[in-house]
Amino acid sequence: MALPVNISELVHGKVVEWERLEFKEGWNPEDVLHSVCAFANDINNWGGGYIIIGIKAVEGIPQYPPKGLLLESLDRIQGELIGVCYKIQPNYLPITQPYEIEGKHILVVWCPAGDMRPYSCPSTLGNDARRQYYIRSGSRSIVAQGDNQTHLIELTAKIPFDDRINQEAKLNNMELGLIREFLQEVGSDLFEESTSMPFADLCKAMQIARGPVEFLRPVNAGLMFFNSNPHRFFNRAWIELAIHKDEAGRNYISETFKGPLHKQIRNCLAYLKDKVLKTETRKISGQAESLNISNYPYNSLEEAICNAVYHKSYADEKPIEIQVLPDRIEILSYPGPLPPIKNADLQQRRVIARDYRNRRIGDFLKELNLTEGKATGIPVIRDEMSKNGNPKPVFYTDDENILFLVTLPCHKDWLVTKSVTKSGNKLTREDVDLCFKEKFDFQLLSMLLDSDFSDVRDYVRDQIVTKSVSKSVSKSVSKSLEIIDFLIEEKSRFDILAHLGLINHSKHFNYYIKPLLEYGIIEMTLPDKPNSQLQKYRLTLKGKQLLKS
Repeated sequence: MALPVNISELVHGKVVEWERLEFKEGWNPEDVLHSVCAFANDINNWGGGYIIIGIKAVEGIPQYPPKGLLLESLDRIQGELIGVCYKIQPNYLPITQPYEIEGKHILVVWCPAGDMRPYSCPSTLGNDARRQYYIRSGSRSIVAQGDNQTHLIELTAKIPFDDRINQEAKLNNMELGLIREFLQEVGSDLFEESTSMPFADLCKAMQIARGPVEFLRPVNAGLMFFNSNPHRFFNRAWIELAIHKDEAGRNYISETFKGPLHKQIRNCLAYLKDKVLKTETRKISGQAESLNISNYPYNSLEEAICNAVYHKSYADEKPIEIQVLPDRIEILSYPGPLPPIKNADLQQRRVIARDYRNRRIGDFLKELNLTEGKATGIPVIRDEMSKNGNPKPVFYTDDENILFLVTLPCHKDWLVTKSVTKSGNKLTREDVDLCFKEKFDFQLLSMLLDSDFSDVRDYVRDQIVTKSVSKSVSKSVSKSLEIIDFLIEEKSRFDILAHLGLINHSKHFNYYIKPLLEYGIIEMTLPDKPNSQLQKYRLTLKGKQLLKS
């Protein structure tokens, strides 16, 4: 029975990380036994691994053309493999399948992560064998010792949520059409076999269903990818998108993307590409090639959204939230990275994660080329943002690792205030008029206060206090000026909103106070404790300049 991956891409390291591949020039029962045991233990929650027998490797890199195995030896090796794997405790058997690569026969041994870890096996097939726990370290299988052994013992009977059996679902909750569509896309030989094999056997071959024959049940990852409505089984397992027209948050459009996880990603990206992403071509003087400048690089956005889908907890009833704001895109998922990763680690060039929350989701996304190998997401996002000329992305998790927030700043030439141009370090009245047609622009106000645009400040003030500001925003402008007048002395959030005749509600804070904070017109008295009951607000130097004018 074929394996549910593209074998050509697998042996060239394009589907899974090299650490999950082990190449053997020939059949060595003892070495293979130790590697099978190590992959079954899956100490890093990578999802097990593959042993390719018949291809020589030098320092972990396969050598081509392959040496291959004799055709008549394949059955014998598979029989001997079953025999030595019976020495693993608890019971564990890998899945084997012969293939032909470049005219040579090889044997692929698929070792999915086990459900009953820790697994042990004899240190040797000879005399004086000791039972040992084996784990993967880079491209090698080693004996677990010290902290590694302690960590492995702690994983006893702990199965990642996405690889657990879902007792509330039935096998027919997974759809054959979606499974075959997946197999065809990844180029698996199992696609052709799936037309004639029983559905239960197909699900078992893909490791998306487990249990006794009479009580075969889907695993959670199978429902997430091969059911049209996974939110029926995992509440709010979808992506929520809001595109804001202003910072106040009251003028926005929203969309929710549901369905199989990979379709959520693709549909969301297609929508963003159509509605949000913009590119212009610039001719560079003295250079033949033109330069394409986007407000956001597509690859960074794709990587950030795929990472959110990959790493969120589907046991928590929280969706992925994407906020498209005038000057940035925020992608929020829950919870944050697994310990020991902290916020300080996210500021490094590359984050080396030891444990993964979703080993099967990661495998499916990699096979669909929606995400790459481990620990590459943050570097890819940084590199793509830098190449496009955007400010650096921001990665954040709180002290308790409750959330993970990725902020992608907009390219400076594509900000909402792009139409506000500088001419000889001055703003024209036409520029200001344009900014006041639809909304009161705090970013423009911030620019005026920071720069020497004194010749138009009086004009801006006139725009604010006269009826030329549209009725839809005159209330916001009026309230903002009331706050600035009121903060001659430090005041609490409750006092500010009460002064405006409003209740102390987050929507009022976000609409009236937050924009003034974001553009540096007011500031917190306790910036390190934003939620403190003693928190108050005061004018910054910029705010005092505005008050004076």
